[in-house]
Amino acid sequence: MDINPVSPELLVDLVTVRMPFGKYKDRILCDLPERYLVWFNQKGFPPGRIGVLLSVLYEIRLNGLEYLLKPIRRNQP
Repeated sequence: MDINPVSPELLVDLVTVRMPFGKYKDRILCDLPERYLVWFNQKGFPPGRIGVLLSVLYEIRLNGLEYLLKPIRRNQP
């Protein structure tokens, strides 16, 4: 899957896409608990688009960049 990790669309996806499976199914990705992202980082992110999104969200949290998502989230319906 060819996704540019710095694309604005990727950030929009983090505040609109819902977790498709697991304990936090249907929760918006940016609302996932940090411990869940850490678990994925240790065990391996799933393949495909969801794995890319989760790994980017993990890096955002790890580096204290959550503020990048707040203005995008406010602009979503």
